[in-house]
Amino acid sequence: MKLLVVGANAGTGREIVKQALEGGHDVTAFVRNPAKFALSHERLAIARGDVMDAASVESAVRGQDAVLCALGHKRWLGPSKILSEGTRNIVHAMETHGVKRLVVETALGVGDSVGRLGLYYTLFTIPFILPFYWHDKGRQERVVRESSLEWVIVRPGQLTNGRKRGIYRHGPRAGNFVWSVSISRADVADFMLNQARETPYLRTAVVVCY
Repeated sequence: MKLLVVGANAGTGREIVKQALEGGHDVTAFVRNPAKFALSHERLAIARGDVMDAASVESAVRGQDAVLCALGHKRWLGPSKILSEGTRNIVHAMETHGVKRLVVETALGVGDSVGRLGLYYTLFTIPFILPFYWHDKGRQERVVRESSLEWVIVRPGQLTNGRKRGIYRHGPRAGNFVWSVSISRADVADFMLNQARETPYLRTAVVVCY
């Protein structure tokens, strides 16, 4: 498959790129600064752009079979629409060019999964440290749901830099109301790549965690 990875230069996105190349896919990494992107491969193309720039998004989306979005940022302390408006640009470009499959990473605790990231995150981290970020993730999910695409929203638990295990829980109701749940970025990438093919989770928001 021809895969576009948005947010390819950090965290889950870099793992998606690595594993997609290992799986034989042709990958385009969409990044703001190619000089900071260390990976190279004969089946890897680099698309320079910004998700807030609709023209650069449209250019990268054209000709792809699927888009995997692991978009994130560190502007946590004030209102931002980077996630939602960036995803809106992705959706518009995909609808314009007939690219159907979109797999988007958001977070456990968004939407109807509120509370299932455990008490610490539910009562402290999200409301006091990440309220603006979480609010925009909610808007991001609504943008995806309102699209005409074949979408899957992936809600991981607390992200770690652990190794890929290949064994994890997934489903709309996974998580825990008391204890915090986690998962490595490598396993989130594995799960997201699986959703680019045939999946029982089409047009579903699905939790993935240990």
